[in-house]
Amino acid sequence: MRILISNDDGYLAPGLAALVKACEGLGEIDVIAPEQNASGTSNSLTLNRPLNVYRAANGFRYVSGTPSDGVHLALSGLLGYRPDLVVSGINNGANMGDDTLYSGTVAAATEGYLFGIPSIAFSQVEKGWGDLDAAARVARSVIEQVLQGGLGQAFLLNVNIPNRPDADLLPRRITRLGRRHSCEAVIEQVNPRGETIYWIGPAGDARDAGEGTDFHATANGEVSITPLQVDLTDHAHLGDWRQRLNLA
Repeated sequence: MRILISNDDGYLAPGLAALVKACEGLGEIDVIAPEQNASGTSNSLTLNRPLNVYRAANGFRYVSGTPSDGVHLALSGLLGYRPDLVVSGINNGANMGDDTLYSGTVAAATEGYLFGIPSIAFSQVEKGWGDLDAAARVARSVIEQVLQGGLGQAFLLNVNIPNRPDADLLPRRITRLGRRHSCEAVIEQVNPRGETIYWIGPAGDARDAGEGTDFHATANGEVSITPLQVDLTDHAHLGDWRQRLNLA
């Protein structure tokens, strides 16, 4: 059993260390993570400059790029073998609803999935690493359950864990992605040089947080497990568009 572990908070993040520890004993582990925090980088690959990969004192490798860069390099030659499982996290904050489109944590797992490897992303609902040990126990348990079912066909799971000391005892729910309201307004400031600078505003509140969503599950003290896919095709409206554009 060979497991590749990554994240988007950087190779020194407590969540990464916790996930690595949670996977100990399950097989051979390799870690490659971003050199710096790369939250919100989505599935971006660095194509306009070369990438450096270094070995940290703790044995982890880190890359001067994005989470997707690291996993892509690992799977396209750096490791020299094909892992059986890719796991990412444990992220410092939730990745639910629309967040998954921007998340570097989910992107690292998605890169594994695109290579045809079963992949799982783990996140805590609240920031601050509270009750991280309990979240790590959840991650270990989910991975063990997945392994029991076999790693035949590739899959992509997105797991969000409430920050609670009893997180490993909470019910688990298979969910769908909710939706958020639009983000809050951009934050405009002036830097010491007198230049206007802008910060992306905070994420909006949940818009679709009904029963069955990841938002609903975690708000009700459950671990949310959402199976994801990469096909963005609007299959339900293919016929409508053929008719609208007068195409066969």
